[in-house]
Amino acid sequence: MTGRVVVIGDALIDELRDETGVREFVGGAGLNVAVGLSRLGVPASLIAMVGDDDAGEQIRRYLEQYDVELLASPSEHGTSRAVSTRSPGGEPEYVFNDAAQNRRVSYGDAEHAAIAAAPMVVVSCFPFDDREQTDLLVDATASPSTPLAIDPNPRSGMLHDRTEFVRGFEKAASGALLVKVGEDDARLLYDAPLEQLREKLVALGVGAVLATYGAGGAAIDADGTSVSRGISELPGRIVDTMGGGDAVLATTAALVRDRLPATAEEWDAVLSRAMDVAAATCRHEGALLRTPE
Repeated sequence: MTGRVVVIGDALIDELRDETGVREFVGGAGLNVAVGLSRLGVPASLIAMVGDDDAGEQIRRYLEQYDVELLASPSEHGTSRAVSTRSPGGEPEYVFNDAAQNRRVSYGDAEHAAIAAAPMVVVSCFPFDDREQTDLLVDATASPSTPLAIDPNPRSGMLHDRTEFVRGFEKAASGALLVKVGEDDARLLYDAPLEQLREKLVALGVGAVLATYGAGGAAIDADGTSVSRGISELPGRIVDTMGGGDAVLATTAALVRDRLPATAEEWDAVLSRAMDVAAATCRHEGALLRTPE
């Protein structure tokens, strides 16, 4: 298939506040992955809720700049916004507006056509605790010929029902080609170590489980093979970790969208590249994917 990879998720304005002042960036995990794919040379479309307001226009212009097609779901609350501060450990902490907490994705003819033509569908930061939306997502992405990648990317500030989120996530993830999860996801959703979640996802029939450990690196479990990598050492200091996980997902999805690697050596090359891109991304402010080149 020659269509664009379709990303389903969130698009918002990241408002960063620190001792130097207030700055705004176009962001959202789904948007970051779609733009990241495009920057890696993979044509992408984004299905996300975007308001008809100034912030929405800012998002539209940004996506046009990076040649990402937007299939916008309407928003009665305007465009989503996340106000970000830094924890004592340097990680971002978020407060979300009403639009972000009530985000919805709709599927019309254009969305269904894009999904049907896509070589891969990637889902990131989806409201899996909304049963109706989860069922619509599963129905829209049910074709066995379209590989599915999922990053639950739960945010405590947008999580309404943890039990329902887990149910919806596992329903969507069962049999997926690729699922990315992190230590924070395992703690927030399962109150368990990430190793246990990796095992659960393998048992659900996920083709490849991509596990991220922040400063501890990342690992991939696939078809009985496990590989791991530490964070990549690149020149310069780490400025902002905001887009690191999205960069790992975008890079991995770009490299496995045609087929999953067959050997540990191939998986190690995929993970190495993903960690290099994440390291480069974290050496710039904001979540825009960067490459070491």
